[in-house]
Amino acid sequence: MTLDRFIRVKYRENTEKVERLVEILKELGLDCAQTIEERVDLQFDALKNLHENLKNDELFIKLVIANSLVSYQLTGKGEDWWWEFSRHFSDNPPVESIAKAYAGFLPSSKTNRRLVSGKIRRIEKVEPFLNSLSLDDLRNYYFNGMERLRDELAKALNSKRSAKTIVFAVKMFGYAGRIAFGEFVPYPMSIEIPDDVRINAYTKRFTNEPPVSFWNRIAEITGIPPLHIDSILWPVLGGKEEVIERLKKYCPKANLVLELRGL
Repeated sequence: MTLDRFIRVKYRENTEKVERLVEILKELGLDCAQTIEERVDLQFDALKNLHENLKNDELFIKLVIANSLVSYQLTGKGEDWWWEFSRHFSDNPPVESIAKAYAGFLPSSKTNRRLVSGKIRRIEKVEPFLNSLSLDDLRNYYFNGMERLRDELAKALNSKRSAKTIVFAVKMFGYAGRIAFGEFVPYPMSIEIPDDVRINAYTKRFTNEPPVSFWNRIAEITGIPPLHIDSILWPVLGGKEEVIERLKKYCPKANLVLELRGL
């Protein structure tokens, strides 16, 4: 037996950059994150479009969860993928099962053509859990139990609770719940930031600490839950010009958000 696990690792950190990061996030706060999510994020618009067309809150939320779980290894921009999803299911709501609907949708998708068979199997695996949920269950998850939803999704897919598609599914569920139930509920502090390529690369500007633990620490210091920090970082890391223009239009503190790009 070694003593490695008893020794606390000391990570390298650019103290000056981290201090400025914390200052900016504290000044932006949760209000800025909400503004970006609801007024800047094109994915939120895509969900509003689907909700208006489906006119079925339960199916809407379940589709959003399912779609989140196959939103990886895309062949296009994430925003374009969510709009393709929105338009497709607005015109073709599932008749028998969500998995069967995806078996017809994904092979002809323009923005999500990779690993199709594996993605369909994921939805087949999670569908019994989704089928067991009523609209009241989904409402309870939204207002009182996003952590429970995360845990149940992870269990259904035999995944880690911190897996990026699991925590991303909770984030998009939060968007869907906000639209369906008409009320903003902040994400829990205990749900981690999605550990994807862009967050990984950005984190290395500040530290060699693993991204999830670093952003958990920043969340505690700033009082902004990790999933909302993800929203603040997203416009500056995504690179889509339309998003930057919307940020400047709707966010009074857009210059501070854009300063994050240069850190």
